[in-house]
Amino acid sequence: MVELIRGLDPARVAANLASVRERIDAAAGGRDVRVLAATKYVPDEELPALAAGGIELVGENRAQDLERKVAAHGELFDWHFIGALQSRKVRAIVPLVSLIHSVASRSALRELAKHSRSARPGLAILLEVNVAGEEGKAGIAPAEISSYLEEASVPVAGLMTMPPLAADPEASRPWFAALRELAAEHGLEQLSMGTSQDFEVAAQEGATIVRIGTSLYDQ
Repeated sequence: MVELIRGLDPARVAANLASVRERIDAAAGGRDVRVLAATKYVPDEELPALAAGGIELVGENRAQDLERKVAAHGELFDWHFIGALQSRKVRAIVPLVSLIHSVASRSALRELAKHSRSARPGLAILLEVNVAGEEGKAGIAPAEISSYLEEASVPVAGLMTMPPLAADPEASRPWFAALRELAAEHGLEQLSMGTSQDFEVAAQEGATIVRIGTSLYDQ
């Protein structure tokens, strides 16, 4: 079981964030890439330390954690939902976030349409794409993107992917490149890809949002 991250020092968070941004800037050639702090293992009471350290955008994985954290510290951040999107949780999520990264089922599309009136103004979504075609992994097939775009009642801002696990960040490059090409083919601008392990490669390949955890929290 992964332990919760406690004792965050705002000064250390700020230094880690500056390091991450420097590496992203070098990789992306100055192109704007947003840093999203993944807060799945950050308890509620540690969130103010992230804000004090300069974090502006956070992403939550679970609907119940999102509800609780927004209730306690909603004004501190721009909130995104980055976890597996269960259709039955859509109603709870849509009033709280500006972007959902993980739409990967038609049932989720139907629920988004059903609850659009209660959604936060300006809510947009990303389609999660299983670019590597991994068995049992979340995400739609590249060939399904067009039909999802036609059926979506909420604006689709772009695509998200999680490449196959690999020790070498370079192993993620072809999958990030493939997602970039798919986004261009469909006229989509946002690309959520890259984590602490491979965010520099993601930035080189066109990421507009990178989802960072441990690289921001290392003490």
